Amino acid sequence: MTTENKKSKISGNKLVYLGGIILSLLVSIYIRTIPKAGVFISDTFVRFGGNDPWYHLRNVESIVHNYPNMLWFDAYTQYPSGGNQVFAPFFDYFLSTVIWIIGLGNPSQDTINTICAYNPVILGALVIIPTYFVAKNIFDSRVALLSAFLIAIAPGQFLSRSIIGFNDHHIAETLLTTITAMFIIMVLKIAKDQELTFDMIKNKDFASFKKVLPYILLAGIALGAYSITWIGAIFFSFVIGIYITIQYIVDHMQGKKSDYLAIFGIMIFLVALIMVLATPHIGSTKPLTIKGLFAGIVAFPVLSGISKMMNRSNLKKYYYPLSICLLFIASVAISKLLSESAYDLITSVFSFFMRTGGGLTIAEASPLLSSGGVFTLQPLWYNFGTLGYISFFALGILIYKAFTRKNTPENTFLIVWTLMIIWAMLQQNRFAYYYSVNAAILSAWVGIQILDLTGWKDIANSIRSKTFNAKNIKAMHILSAIFIVLVLMYPSYNLAMQQNQGTGGPNGYWIEATMWLNYNTPYPGLDYYENYEIPASGESYEYPDTAYGVMSWWDYGHWIEVIGHRIPNSNPFQKGIGGRTNSIEEENIPGASTFFTASSEEEATAVLEAVHPDPEKAGARYIVSDVEMATGKFYAMTAWTLDTDNYYIQVQTDSGYMTVPGPRYYNSMEARLHMFDGNGLKQYRLVHETPAGSTQEPGYKSVYNQLFGGSVSEEDTGYVKIFEYVEGATITGTAPANETVTISTTILTSQMRTFVYSQSTTSDGTYTFTVPYSTEGPIEGETQFDAMPTGPYVISYGGSTQEVSVSELDVLNGNTIEV
Repeated sequence: MTTENKKSKISGNKLVYLGGIILSLLVSIYIRTIPKAGVFISDTFVRFGGNDPWYHLRNVESIVHNYPNMLWFDAYTQYPSGGNQVFAPFFDYFLSTVIWIIGLGNPSQDTINTICAYNPVILGALVIIPTYFVAKNIFDSRVALLSAFLIAIAPGQFLSRSIIGFNDHHIAETLLTTITAMFIIMVLKIAKDQELTFDMIKNKDFASFKKVLPYILLAGIALGAYSITWIGAIFFSFVIGIYITIQYIVDHMQGKKSDYLAIFGIMIFLVALIMVLATPHIGSTKPLTIKGLFAGIVAFPVLSGISKMMNRSNLKKYYYPLSICLLFIASVAISKLLSESAYDLITSVFSFFMRTGGGLTIAEASPLLSSGGVFTLQPLWYNFGTLGYISFFALGILIYKAFTRKNTPENTFLIVWTLMIIWAMLQQNRFAYYYSVNAAILSAWVGIQILDLTGWKDIANSIRSKTFNAKNIKAMHILSAIFIVLVLMYPSYNLAMQQNQGTGGPNGYWIEATMWLNYNTPYPGLDYYENYEIPASGESYEYPDTAYGVMSWWDYGHWIEVIGHRIPNSNPFQKGIGGRTNSIEEENIPGASTFFTASSEEEATAVLEAVHPDPEKAGARYIVSDVEMATGKFYAMTAWTLDTDNYYIQVQTDSGYMTVPGPRYYNSMEARLHMFDGNGLKQYRLVHETPAGSTQEPGYKSVYNQLFGGSVSEEDTGYVKIFEYVEGATITGTAPANETVTISTTILTSQMRTFVYSQSTTSDGTYTFTVPYSTEGPIEGETQFDAMPTGPYVISYGGSTQEVSVSELDVLNGNTIEV
């Protein structure tokens, strides 16, 4: 073959692979943008998916409005304390800079929303490129091309975290770890052929580093970017550290020099450490990340030194792994005695993903193969299709090969990387979006192995050499091609097309409710776009007297803040939830869980007032409940208090025993508010409800009526209900002693639904009621409620009735009305 023909062949191959990558990118973007109509639901509103993407929008808006300043402290969440920035900053800061540049320093809200919505789609597609090069450098271009296509159509969490509208840092984690892995593998391939030693550095032989240094620096930059993108990024540094330790053992046992491991390990960690040190804040984990990276920088040359010392002493090879184990045990013991912070660093790494109590109710933090505490393989299929099983099979083969024949450092890295991701994924299912890359590469390798076994390599060669004859296509060729399409590709594509029909996020009821809060409740006196001053250590943020909180379950905190522009008491950072952490013997800290599970109005109000450090103020003015909080999510509230007994009971039915809500549930504040509309409560009034949905609410009410003598209407009411906590007007009067006195009025909501609000008491010659509703309507500057009495209160006893009107000022100021 002439040189020109060779060049033509190489050029042709490159075009084929380039075309394959471009096709994969286009397929990836197509799959992820299908549900865009559910994201761009109007000209002015973009519905982002989930919860955290809304807070990323909050960060981006803040940075763009105050560029180049980051929102390090947010007074618009977790009232009355506010909260430090929880997210690592790089994801939002990089995106904000892009938006700021595109918008020429003054981007419109539409520009911000649009770029944020498409950002995860672009990042998800970009994962294809490092996946391709990882597979190419470990295996070959054919495996790489198939890997690229498999990751493009990957279903499960990889898809959901990179779909349009789900602008969260998760997909950036996958992209940056895969880029880091790509450059590490490139470093390993070069170092394998060109030994790097400390002597070269000592002798200033820097020419030997010229080829590998750019990849080392790029790996360090990628790891650094990852370390300032996610607060748990010490995880991948730990993966790299475990790999380097194992590779040290492998090299020592095979009598190879291992200086290259220390050199590239130190340099990668050093670059990442510099980037971390230059970042002002990384959530609450900056100290842990610094300690972890520094520990690696110190540990790697120690591992080299031990290896060299043992080689010089001609000690048996197996002493090396044994000495490392003993060194680790000794380090833990010494740190326990001498340095509590060092001990915490070591133990925190191994317990980093562990959750207990209410933390187990966080969906993304639950174990992968568990549903309600029951083992199941269904999540494996949901997240990876057939690739989950095939990749495990491939991993087994690679591990077997590693022990039975000569292995390369890059193969060892792939094995360790994959095993560590599996370890993390089994503890928290969120790491499934990491494993999708590994599953694609390993499954593609199996696929290409099958094609090679059936002779497709010969067919490909004959096509390239133009000697192809259709008669050479055998049944085994067709069957193997069918295997690739039907077993590797189709299940993933089919699952992806089933799973990409929606993006999640607030439904129409929540959008309506939070926008109602924005337009119909008093301005809290705090600029939403302000760059708030961080309070001094040990001090609280000084809110204006007009500020107030909105109590709801933590799931909805970001929606209340970003859509409603109001200050939630709790948020999806699991702040403001209250309850207990480890034991029922602990104090039940006031917060969302203790408020909604309170067994009486008085207990709930005590929680509300305990939330605020000022005894003269309550922690919240508004309470927002949805039907999910009153049904399926109620158990999560009890889980955070570690007191879950007796909310549900077993009853005998014609179909056997059934679990239904019990008296303790119906006495909870959540049930009193949502199921019973706050009827009979003294200081809580319904001020707005959204349209009803088709929910479990009628069933809960039916149980109450049948088992506990209730008489509530068995119908769906507002999906989201907003209540206001008020002083309440006091109505007093006289009535014969021992007479039952009732006060009632009919409430009409914005949905044209009516219900009767009433209270009863026994007179001792006088009676007193505290009522929350104004009969005269809203006033300027206060809540513009659209649920209110249709007429005055009616007080009745014996055969006597009397009407009483109550003004809004009476309700807000706690005035007394004498009848």
